[in-house]
Amino acid sequence: MFTTFIYIFSSTILLSALSFFGAVILAVNRKSLTRILFGFVALSAGTLLGGAFLHLMPEGVRSLDPVLFFRITLVSFVAFFVVEKIIHWHHCHDSDCDVHSFGYMNLFGDAVHNFMDGLIIALAFLTSPVIGVTTTLALALHELPQEIGDFGVLLHAGFSAQKALFYNFMVGLFSLLGGVLGFFLLSRTPSIISYLLPVATASLLYVATSDLLPELKNETGLKNTFILTSIIFFGICLMYVLSLYSG
Repeated sequence: MFTTFIYIFSSTILLSALSFFGAVILAVNRKSLTRILFGFVALSAGTLLGGAFLHLMPEGVRSLDPVLFFRITLVSFVAFFVVEKIIHWHHCHDSDCDVHSFGYMNLFGDAVHNFMDGLIIALAFLTSPVIGVTTTLALALHELPQEIGDFGVLLHAGFSAQKALFYNFMVGLFSLLGGVLGFFLLSRTPSIISYLLPVATASLLYVATSDLLPELKNETGLKNTFILTSIIFFGICLMYVLSLYSG
């Protein structure tokens, strides 16, 4: 069990450290940055879909009644939509909402998101080491473009580059908090893990289908479509190769 804790601790520390990746926005020109971001978004979408369908879902239907598994997955998917709408409910829609306040709201939303990532990583490693690694990889690839976007939002909100990096890292530590709390809570009540697997599955599917794939739809042209589709497929294949070791 101590080894599992080390895996969770290391993975969530890695996820937290990715907050510094946002600084790449200072060193890369806008055109190159856009290409890099779309590549990461496509790869992230593929790994999240692969992680959900090839790792979490098979494990879930083995450990839980399939009908119950998919019902919980469906309810959780809708719940994530509601939670996201609540978190972003007043993002500068009010006339007295300034840009700086928007920056703090973004930090709050990111903190909740990172905490949930930590819980999912803890759940994944307590299920199996391979599922833990693949889930961490999928979430990390999602975090890379996310951190660049968050860093840009903070700069736009008037934060200095140093403050933006510091706040981004502090918010990133919520992944560690979620992972550690998840480990101690779930390791004491292992029977609940089977019921949380569909929640984790819904989380990966929701991020991929509501946040990432819609972004890629804006890219037009046969060449761009082929490249992005190939990257998505590569991400899915990567998860498939890793799934061969989960048995």
